[in-house]
Amino acid sequence: MNILILGGGGREHALAWAVMQNPKCDKLIVAPGNAGIAKIAECASLDILNGDAVVQFCEANAISFVIIGPEAPLAAGVADRLRDAGVLTFGPSQAAAQLEASKGFTKEICDACGAPTASYARFDTAEDARAYVQDQGAPIVIKADGLAAGKGVIVAMDMATALGAIDDMFAGEFGSAGAEVVIEEFMEGEEASFFVLSDGENVLPLGTAQDHKRAYDGDEGPNTGGMGAYSPAPIMTDTVTQKALDEIVKPTVAEMAKRGTPYQGVLYAGFMIKNGQPRLVEYNARFGDPECQVLMLRLGAQVLDHLLACAEGRLHEARVNWADDHAMTVVMAAKGYPGAYEKGTEIRGLSDLPEDSAHMVFHAGTSERDGKIVATGGRVLNVTARGATLQEARDRAYDMTSRIDWPEGFYRTDIGWRAL
Repeated sequence: MNILILGGGGREHALAWAVMQNPKCDKLIVAPGNAGIAKIAECASLDILNGDAVVQFCEANAISFVIIGPEAPLAAGVADRLRDAGVLTFGPSQAAAQLEASKGFTKEICDACGAPTASYARFDTAEDARAYVQDQGAPIVIKADGLAAGKGVIVAMDMATALGAIDDMFAGEFGSAGAEVVIEEFMEGEEASFFVLSDGENVLPLGTAQDHKRAYDGDEGPNTGGMGAYSPAPIMTDTVTQKALDEIVKPTVAEMAKRGTPYQGVLYAGFMIKNGQPRLVEYNARFGDPECQVLMLRLGAQVLDHLLACAEGRLHEARVNWADDHAMTVVMAAKGYPGAYEKGTEIRGLSDLPEDSAHMVFHAGTSERDGKIVATGGRVLNVTARGATLQEARDRAYDMTSRIDWPEGFYRTDIGWRAL
Protein backbone atom coordinates (compact mmCIF):
# COMPACT_ATOMS: atom_id res chain seq x y z
CA MET A 1 0.00 0.00 0.00
CA ASN A 2 1.02 3.63 -0.56
CA ILE A 3 1.22 5.50 2.74
CA LEU A 4 1.42 9.22 3.51
CA ILE A 5 2.70 10.56 6.84
CA LEU A 6 1.98 14.20 7.61
CA GLY A 7 4.69 16.05 9.54
CA GLY A 8 8.40 16.76 9.49
CA GLY A 9 9.81 16.23 12.98
CA GLY A 10 11.51 13.54 15.03
CA ARG A 11 8.18 11.86 15.74
CA GLU A 12 7.48 11.52 12.01
CA HIS A 13 10.99 10.24 11.26
CA ALA A 14 10.50 7.54 13.92
CA LEU A 15 7.06 6.63 12.55
CA ALA A 16 8.45 6.49 9.01
CA TRP A 17 11.35 4.28 10.14
CA ALA A 18 8.96 1.79 11.78
CA VAL A 19 6.39 1.81 8.95
CA MET A 20 9.07 1.23 6.30
CA GLN A 21 10.03 -2.06 7.93
CA ASN A 22 6.58 -3.55 7.41
CA PRO A 23 6.14 -5.42 4.08
CA LYS A 24 2.63 -3.96 3.76
CA CYS A 25 4.26 -0.61 2.95
CA ASP A 26 5.02 -0.44 -0.79
CA LYS A 27 5.70 3.29 -0.97
CA LEU A 28 6.04 5.92 1.76
CA ILE A 29 5.74 9.68 1.31
CA VAL A 30 6.27 12.12 4.18
CA ALA A 31 5.13 15.74 3.93
CA PRO A 32 7.10 17.89 4.45
CA GLY A 33 9.70 15.53 5.94
CA ASN A 34 13.29 16.52 6.78
CA ALA A 35 16.86 15.60 5.87
CA GLY A 36 16.79 12.37 7.89
CA ILE A 37 13.43 11.25 6.55
CA ALA A 38 14.60 11.94 2.98
CA LYS A 39 17.15 9.12 3.34
CA ILE A 40 14.43 6.48 3.85
CA ALA A 41 11.28 7.89 2.17
CA GLU A 42 10.10 10.35 -0.43
CA CYS A 43 9.49 13.85 0.92
CA ALA A 44 6.84 16.15 -0.53
CA SER A 45 6.01 19.83 -0.27
CA LEU A 46 2.40 20.07 0.90
CA ASP A 47 0.29 22.37 3.09
CA ILE A 48 -0.61 19.80 5.74
CA LEU A 49 -3.12 22.16 7.39
CA ASN A 50 -5.20 22.33 4.18
CA GLY A 51 -7.52 19.31 4.11
CA ASP A 52 -8.50 19.83 0.47
CA ALA A 53 -4.85 19.98 -0.61
CA VAL A 54 -4.07 16.80 1.31
CA VAL A 55 -7.04 14.98 -0.28
CA GLN A 56 -5.93 16.07 -3.77
CA PHE A 57 -2.40 14.88 -3.04
CA CYS A 58 -3.74 11.48 -1.92
CA GLU A 59 -5.77 11.12 -5.11
CA ALA A 60 -2.82 12.12 -7.31
CA ASN A 61 -0.46 9.69 -5.57
CA ALA A 62 -2.83 6.73 -5.03
CA ILE A 63 -2.45 6.98 -1.26
CA SER A 64 -4.43 4.33 0.62
CA PHE A 65 -3.51 5.23 4.23
CA VAL A 66 -2.67 8.54 5.91
CA ILE A 67 -0.96 8.82 9.31
CA ILE A 68 -1.26 12.30 10.85
CA GLY A 69 1.75 13.07 13.04
CA PRO A 70 1.44 16.53 14.65
CA GLU A 71 -1.46 18.17 16.48
CA ALA A 72 -2.00 21.19 14.20
CA PRO A 73 -3.56 19.26 11.24
CA LEU A 74 -5.79 17.39 13.70
CA ALA A 75 -7.04 20.64 15.24
CA ALA A 76 -7.57 21.97 11.71
CA GLY A 77 -9.89 19.05 10.86
CA VAL A 78 -7.67 17.39 8.24
CA ALA A 79 -8.64 13.90 9.47
CA ASP A 80 -12.34 14.75 8.94
CA ARG A 81 -11.71 15.96 5.40
CA LEU A 82 -9.75 12.80 4.53
CA ARG A 83 -12.42 10.50 5.93
CA ASP A 84 -15.14 12.41 4.08
CA ALA A 85 -13.17 11.70 0.89
CA GLY A 86 -12.97 7.99 1.73
CA VAL A 87 -9.26 7.94 2.63
CA LEU A 88 -8.33 5.56 5.45
CA THR A 89 -6.86 7.81 8.14
CA PHE A 90 -5.09 7.44 11.49
CA GLY A 91 -5.81 10.39 13.75
CA PRO A 92 -8.79 11.80 15.65
CA SER A 93 -11.47 14.11 14.28
CA GLN A 94 -11.33 17.84 14.93
CA ALA A 95 -14.00 17.44 17.62
CA ALA A 96 -12.13 14.60 19.36
CA ALA A 97 -8.78 16.41 19.07
CA GLN A 98 -10.16 19.01 21.48
CA LEU A 99 -8.76 16.70 24.16
CA GLU A 100 -5.45 18.34 23.27
CA ALA A 101 -6.58 21.58 21.64
CA SER A 102 -8.44 22.80 24.74
CA LYS A 103 -7.26 22.21 28.31
CA GLY A 104 -10.67 23.37 29.54
CA PHE A 105 -12.47 20.83 27.37
CA THR A 106 -10.34 18.03 28.82
CA LYS A 107 -11.23 19.16 32.34
CA GLU A 108 -14.94 19.05 31.43
CA ILE A 109 -14.53 15.49 30.15
CA CYS A 110 -12.73 14.49 33.37
CA ASP A 111 -15.55 16.03 35.43
CA ALA A 112 -18.15 14.17 33.37
CA CYS A 113 -16.53 10.73 33.59
CA GLY A 114 -15.02 11.03 37.07
CA ALA A 115 -11.38 10.76 35.95
CA PRO A 116 -8.99 11.87 38.73
CA THR A 117 -7.13 15.08 37.83
CA ALA A 118 -6.01 18.34 39.43
CA SER A 119 -8.66 20.77 40.71
CA TYR A 120 -8.89 23.77 38.38
CA ALA A 121 -10.60 26.96 37.25
CA ARG A 122 -10.86 28.53 33.78
CA PHE A 123 -10.61 32.27 33.03
CA ASP A 124 -10.95 34.62 30.08
CA THR A 125 -9.69 37.77 31.83
CA ALA A 126 -6.35 38.44 33.50
CA GLU A 127 -8.04 40.28 36.37
CA ASP A 128 -10.14 37.26 37.44
CA ALA A 129 -7.23 34.87 36.95
CA ARG A 130 -4.92 37.00 39.10
CA ALA A 131 -7.52 37.21 41.86
CA TYR A 132 -7.91 33.42 41.84
CA VAL A 133 -4.15 32.83 42.06
CA GLN A 134 -3.81 35.31 44.91
CA ASP A 135 -6.56 33.44 46.73
CA GLN A 136 -5.07 29.97 46.05
CA GLY A 137 -1.39 30.74 46.58
CA ALA A 138 1.67 29.02 45.11
CA PRO A 139 2.90 26.58 43.91
CA ILE A 140 0.29 26.54 41.16
CA VAL A 141 0.11 25.66 37.45
CA ILE A 142 -0.87 28.17 34.75
CA LYS A 143 -1.84 26.75 31.33
CA ALA A 144 -2.73 28.44 28.05
CA ASP A 145 -6.03 26.78 27.10
CA GLY A 146 -5.15 26.19 23.44
CA LEU A 147 -2.29 24.69 21.42
CA ALA A 148 1.06 26.29 22.26
CA ALA A 149 3.55 23.78 20.78
CA GLY A 150 4.20 22.20 24.17
CA LYS A 151 5.29 25.49 25.73
CA GLY A 152 2.08 26.96 27.18
CA VAL A 153 2.42 25.49 30.68
CA ILE A 154 4.07 27.38 33.53
CA VAL A 155 4.68 25.53 36.80
CA ALA A 156 4.87 28.53 39.14
CA MET A 157 6.61 27.85 42.43
CA ASP A 158 6.01 31.42 43.66
CA MET A 159 3.38 34.15 43.27
CA ALA A 160 5.52 36.44 41.12
CA THR A 161 6.02 33.70 38.51
CA ALA A 162 2.32 32.81 38.54
CA LEU A 163 1.12 36.39 38.11
CA GLY A 164 3.75 37.05 35.45
CA ALA A 165 2.61 33.96 33.51
CA ILE A 166 -1.00 35.17 33.57
CA ASP A 167 0.00 38.62 32.31
CA ASP A 168 2.19 37.11 29.56
CA MET A 169 -0.54 34.76 28.36
CA PHE A 170 -3.23 37.42 28.16
CA ALA A 171 -0.70 39.77 26.51
CA GLY A 172 -0.39 37.25 23.67
CA GLU A 173 2.89 35.43 24.35
CA PHE A 174 1.28 32.19 23.13
CA GLY A 175 -0.98 33.84 20.55
CA SER A 176 -4.63 32.81 20.50
CA ALA A 177 -3.76 29.77 22.69
CA GLY A 178 -3.65 32.13 25.68
CA ALA A 179 -6.99 33.83 25.07
CA GLU A 180 -8.23 31.68 27.96
CA VAL A 181 -6.18 30.16 30.76
CA VAL A 182 -6.71 27.13 32.94
CA ILE A 183 -5.25 27.38 36.44
CA GLU A 184 -4.62 24.09 38.21
CA GLU A 185 -3.64 22.75 41.56
CA PHE A 186 0.05 21.84 41.72
CA MET A 187 0.27 18.04 41.85
CA GLU A 188 3.17 16.29 43.55
CA GLY A 189 4.55 12.95 42.41
CA GLU A 190 6.35 11.43 39.45
CA GLU A 191 5.26 12.05 35.87
CA ALA A 192 4.87 9.35 33.24
CA SER A 193 3.44 9.08 29.74
CA PHE A 194 1.01 6.33 28.70
CA PHE A 195 0.12 5.70 25.07
CA VAL A 196 -3.01 3.84 24.00
CA LEU A 197 -4.71 3.31 20.67
CA SER A 198 -8.47 3.77 20.46
CA ASP A 199 -10.77 2.96 17.55
CA GLY A 200 -13.63 4.83 19.20
CA GLU A 201 -14.73 1.85 21.25
CA ASN A 202 -11.80 -0.46 22.01
CA VAL A 203 -8.56 0.52 23.71
CA LEU A 204 -5.13 -1.06 23.16
CA PRO A 205 -2.27 -0.10 25.52
CA LEU A 206 0.76 0.65 23.35
CA GLY A 207 3.47 1.49 25.88
CA THR A 208 4.83 3.78 28.57
CA ALA A 209 7.62 6.35 28.62
CA GLN A 210 9.02 9.14 30.72
CA ASP A 211 10.38 12.35 29.29
CA HIS A 212 12.39 15.28 30.59
CA LYS A 213 10.73 18.65 29.99
CA ARG A 214 13.27 21.02 31.53
CA ALA A 215 16.09 22.30 29.34
CA TYR A 216 19.06 21.58 31.57
CA ASP A 217 20.57 18.87 33.78
CA GLY A 218 18.98 18.31 37.16
CA ASP A 219 15.56 19.29 35.75
CA GLU A 220 16.61 22.95 35.78
CA GLY A 221 15.77 25.73 33.35
CA PRO A 222 12.69 26.50 31.24
CA ASN A 223 10.10 23.99 30.06
CA THR A 224 10.67 22.63 26.56
CA GLY A 225 8.90 20.26 24.19
CA GLY A 226 11.09 17.52 25.70
CA MET A 227 14.86 17.00 25.99
CA GLY A 228 14.92 13.21 26.11
CA ALA A 229 12.87 10.17 27.03
CA TYR A 230 13.08 6.50 27.91
CA SER A 231 10.75 3.52 27.76
CA PRO A 232 9.34 1.73 29.65
CA ALA A 233 8.61 4.00 32.64
CA PRO A 234 9.32 2.02 35.85
CA ILE A 235 6.70 4.04 37.79
CA MET A 236 4.02 2.61 35.46
CA THR A 237 3.78 -0.79 37.17
CA ASP A 238 1.12 -3.28 36.07
CA THR A 239 -1.10 -2.11 38.94
CA VAL A 240 -0.71 1.60 38.14
CA THR A 241 -1.25 0.92 34.42
CA GLN A 242 -4.47 -0.99 35.09
CA LYS A 243 -5.71 1.80 37.39
CA ALA A 244 -4.96 4.37 34.70
CA LEU A 245 -6.88 2.33 32.13
CA ASP A 246 -9.88 1.65 34.35
CA GLU A 247 -10.20 5.03 36.06
CA ILE A 248 -9.00 7.52 33.43
CA VAL A 249 -8.48 6.26 29.85
CA LYS A 250 -11.47 3.95 29.34
CA PRO A 251 -13.96 6.37 31.00
CA THR A 252 -12.62 9.16 28.73
CA VAL A 253 -13.05 7.07 25.57
CA ALA A 254 -16.56 6.06 26.68
CA GLU A 255 -17.50 9.70 27.41
CA MET A 256 -16.23 10.84 23.99
CA ALA A 257 -18.30 8.12 22.27
CA LYS A 258 -21.35 9.05 24.36
CA ARG A 259 -21.05 12.65 23.10
CA GLY A 260 -21.05 11.51 19.48
CA THR A 261 -17.37 12.35 19.00
CA PRO A 262 -15.65 8.94 19.23
CA TYR A 263 -11.89 9.11 19.67
CA GLN A 264 -9.94 7.28 16.94
CA GLY A 265 -6.15 7.44 17.00
CA VAL A 266 -3.43 7.47 19.61
CA LEU A 267 -4.32 8.98 22.97
CA TYR A 268 -1.30 10.16 24.91
CA ALA A 269 -2.08 10.51 28.59
CA GLY A 270 0.33 12.32 30.87
CA PHE A 271 -0.02 11.25 34.50
CA MET A 272 1.23 12.42 37.87
CA ILE A 273 1.65 9.38 40.10
CA LYS A 274 1.80 9.53 43.88
CA ASN A 275 1.42 6.59 46.26
CA GLY A 276 0.44 4.34 43.35
CA GLN A 277 -2.46 6.58 42.27
CA PRO A 278 -2.34 8.14 38.78
CA ARG A 279 -4.00 11.51 38.14
CA LEU A 280 -4.33 13.04 34.68
CA VAL A 281 -2.02 15.97 33.89
CA GLU A 282 -3.02 16.31 30.22
CA TYR A 283 -4.05 14.51 27.07
CA ASN A 284 -2.39 14.82 23.69
CA ALA A 285 -4.09 13.68 20.50
CA ARG A 286 -0.90 12.36 18.88
CA PHE A 287 2.31 10.58 19.77
CA GLY A 288 4.55 12.49 22.14
CA ASP A 289 7.81 13.86 20.84
CA PRO A 290 10.41 12.55 21.86
CA GLU A 291 8.50 9.63 23.47
CA CYS A 292 7.46 8.36 20.04
CA GLN A 293 11.09 7.77 19.15
CA VAL A 294 11.73 5.30 21.98
CA LEU A 295 8.39 3.54 21.40
CA MET A 296 9.02 3.11 17.66
CA LEU A 297 12.53 1.75 18.21
CA ARG A 298 11.10 -0.86 20.59
CA LEU A 299 8.03 -1.76 18.51
CA GLY A 300 9.40 -1.75 14.97
CA ALA A 301 7.40 -3.12 12.02
CA GLN A 302 4.32 -4.17 14.05
CA VAL A 303 3.43 -0.48 14.47
CA LEU A 304 1.84 -0.29 11.01
CA ASP A 305 -0.38 -3.32 11.73
CA HIS A 306 -1.66 -1.68 14.93
CA LEU A 307 -2.29 1.70 13.28
CA LEU A 308 -4.23 -0.01 10.49
CA ALA A 309 -6.29 -2.03 12.99
CA CYS A 310 -7.07 1.22 14.82
CA ALA A 311 -8.13 3.07 11.65
CA GLU A 312 -10.24 0.14 10.43
CA GLY A 313 -12.03 -0.44 13.75
CA ARG A 314 -10.34 -3.82 14.34
CA LEU A 315 -8.46 -2.96 17.51
CA HIS A 316 -10.06 -5.85 19.41
CA GLU A 317 -8.01 -8.19 17.18
CA ALA A 318 -4.65 -6.47 17.84
CA ARG A 319 -1.97 -7.63 20.28
CA VAL A 320 1.25 -5.75 21.02
CA ASN A 321 4.35 -7.95 21.14
CA TRP A 322 6.80 -6.37 23.57
CA ALA A 323 10.41 -7.46 23.87
CA ASP A 324 11.87 -7.29 27.38
CA ASP A 325 14.05 -4.30 26.43
CA HIS A 326 14.61 -0.60 27.06
CA ALA A 327 15.15 2.42 24.84
CA MET A 328 16.42 5.96 25.42
CA THR A 329 16.55 9.07 23.25
CA VAL A 330 18.69 12.14 23.88
CA VAL A 331 17.60 15.39 22.23
CA MET A 332 20.30 17.57 20.72
CA ALA A 333 18.98 21.13 20.55
CA ALA A 334 20.29 24.43 19.21
CA LYS A 335 21.99 26.57 21.87
CA GLY A 336 19.43 29.09 23.11
CA TYR A 337 16.43 26.76 22.77
CA PRO A 338 13.64 27.10 23.93
CA GLY A 339 14.41 30.81 23.42
CA ALA A 340 16.06 32.38 20.37
CA TYR A 341 18.60 30.22 18.54
CA GLU A 342 20.72 30.29 15.41
CA LYS A 343 19.61 28.40 12.30
CA GLY A 344 21.66 26.99 9.46
CA THR A 345 24.64 25.62 11.41
CA GLU A 346 26.28 22.49 10.02
CA ILE A 347 26.10 19.12 11.79
CA ARG A 348 28.98 16.72 11.09
CA GLY A 349 29.68 13.10 11.96
CA LEU A 350 26.20 11.66 11.37
CA SER A 351 27.25 9.40 8.50
CA ASP A 352 29.73 7.59 10.78
CA LEU A 353 27.05 6.48 13.27
CA PRO A 354 25.37 3.04 13.24
CA GLU A 355 21.80 2.73 11.95
CA ASP A 356 20.13 -0.51 13.00
CA SER A 357 17.42 -1.85 15.33
CA ALA A 358 19.43 -0.73 18.38
CA HIS A 359 20.89 2.60 17.14
CA MET A 360 19.09 5.41 15.27
CA VAL A 361 19.44 9.15 14.98
CA PHE A 362 15.98 10.52 14.22
CA HIS A 363 16.03 13.99 12.69
CA ALA A 364 13.70 16.62 14.16
CA GLY A 365 14.79 19.97 12.70
CA THR A 366 17.20 19.47 9.81
CA SER A 367 17.55 20.07 6.10
CA GLU A 368 20.20 19.28 3.50
CA ARG A 369 22.05 22.13 1.78
CA ASP A 370 24.85 21.53 -0.70
CA GLY A 371 25.29 18.00 0.59
CA LYS A 372 25.56 19.15 4.21
CA ILE A 373 23.11 18.51 7.07
CA VAL A 374 22.16 21.79 8.74
CA ALA A 375 20.05 22.61 11.79
CA THR A 376 16.75 24.36 11.04
CA GLY A 377 14.84 23.98 14.32
CA GLY A 378 15.17 24.25 18.09
CA ARG A 379 15.14 20.54 18.80
CA VAL A 380 17.29 19.14 16.01
CA LEU A 381 18.27 15.48 16.57
CA ASN A 382 16.95 12.55 18.63
CA VAL A 383 19.87 10.21 19.32
CA THR A 384 18.08 6.95 20.14
CA ALA A 385 19.30 3.56 21.30
CA ARG A 386 17.95 0.27 22.59
CA GLY A 387 19.40 -2.23 25.05
CA ALA A 388 18.63 -5.19 27.28
CA THR A 389 18.78 -2.76 30.21
CA LEU A 390 18.18 0.98 30.50
CA GLN A 391 21.87 1.44 31.37
CA GLU A 392 22.89 -0.30 28.14
CA ALA A 393 20.47 1.86 26.12
CA ARG A 394 21.82 4.96 27.86
CA ASP A 395 25.47 4.04 27.20
CA ARG A 396 24.75 3.48 23.51
CA ALA A 397 22.78 6.72 23.14
CA TYR A 398 25.40 8.87 24.83
CA ASP A 399 28.23 7.18 22.92
CA MET A 400 26.54 8.20 19.66
CA THR A 401 25.81 11.70 20.96
CA SER A 402 29.48 12.24 21.86
CA ARG A 403 30.51 11.42 18.27
CA ILE A 404 28.29 14.10 16.69
CA ASP A 405 30.28 17.22 15.78
CA TRP A 406 27.94 20.18 16.28
CA PRO A 407 29.44 22.95 18.46
CA GLU A 408 26.25 25.04 18.18
CA GLY A 409 24.16 22.33 19.84
CA PHE A 410 23.63 21.19 23.43
CA TYR A 411 22.02 18.27 25.24
CA ARG A 412 21.25 17.05 28.73
CA THR A 413 23.68 14.52 30.17
CA ASP A 414 21.27 13.02 32.73
CA ILE A 415 18.40 11.53 30.72
CA GLY A 416 16.95 8.60 32.65
CA TRP A 417 18.34 9.68 36.02
CA ARG A 418 15.16 8.85 37.90
CA ALA A 419 15.12 5.25 36.72
CA LEU A 420 18.88 4.75 36.99
